[in-house]
Amino acid sequence: MTSSESELPRAYGTPPLTAELRRTPEDFRVDEILGYDADGEGEHALLWVEKSGANTDWVARELARFAGVPPLNVGYAGLKDRHAVTRQAFTVQLAGKPDPDWNAFPHAEVKVLASTRHKRKLKRGALRGNRFVLVLRDVRGDRARAEEVLHAIAARGVPNYFGEQRFGREGGNVAQARAMFAGRRVDRDKRSILLSAARSHIFNSVLAARVERDAWDKPLEGEIWSLAGSRSWFGPEPFDETLATRLAQGDIHPSGPLWGQGEPPTTFVAGEMERDVAAAYLDLTEGLAAARMEQERRPLRLLPKDLRWRWLDDETLELSFELPAGAYATVVARELIG
Repeated sequence: MTSSESELPRAYGTPPLTAELRRTPEDFRVDEILGYDADGEGEHALLWVEKSGANTDWVARELARFAGVPPLNVGYAGLKDRHAVTRQAFTVQLAGKPDPDWNAFPHAEVKVLASTRHKRKLKRGALRGNRFVLVLRDVRGDRARAEEVLHAIAARGVPNYFGEQRFGREGGNVAQARAMFAGRRVDRDKRSILLSAARSHIFNSVLAARVERDAWDKPLEGEIWSLAGSRSWFGPEPFDETLATRLAQGDIHPSGPLWGQGEPPTTFVAGEMERDVAAAYLDLTEGLAAARMEQERRPLRLLPKDLRWRWLDDETLELSFELPAGAYATVVARELIG
């Protein structure tokens, strides 16, 4: 168990490299993958927007202001990092109004790249994943070992931790969640953030215990399985050749708890480990239960898709890969760099 998200154990030991990540926003590029095409008609403008140095919620509000509609008329599928160059989709419900001249959007850090029509508002989480390109600068260390770790990540994946940005500045969201559970009043939007931070902290601690046992990508007795590409899960059931094949193919993953009311569905060894970890966080588990959160599951293993890397020069390494929605590029990079 770890006291800080930055101290979470790594799957491949001490990172072989040191490097600077995100010296400039251009060193951290994210392209959203919706996984479906625009309808081509409807009362929503579906926009592809590139932004740098701006957070998603601010862009949504400014799009609403520019279009002359309420902020609730703007939808997006995912929050994207401010300190990055990101391309993502927004919908703006115009309800019979013509499209404004999106090329005249008055903020230099935001560009509307394309616009078409769509029948539905984009909802949070309604995307397949994200494509990342990371540039690591001032790279030092063992390049041969780094190649070994990269090949291992491509084959085996990484522990699917929640990234540090989930926990707010200096990890303060968990402490704020404890204060909220103790009676401090917070507004509705902040409440949702703090509930997520509490669940994420417990999940990361369970996953850390599994990493320490080298069991983050292997089954334990009583395992619950997450189905890749969905929020569905099943089990426990005896581990057999069919499950072994699906695990090897990346169709299923061992899972960890997103805590809520009642007991997690794991049993035997997997269940005992989850309950032992959760016992150290009674204030969080009881607070989540009182908030009527449901027991849910998250994969313990993250498999980057189409992982590629190239040395731009002796001190600069570029990584590119695709991750499913809800996964963090930083947890891939942390296995490689300290």
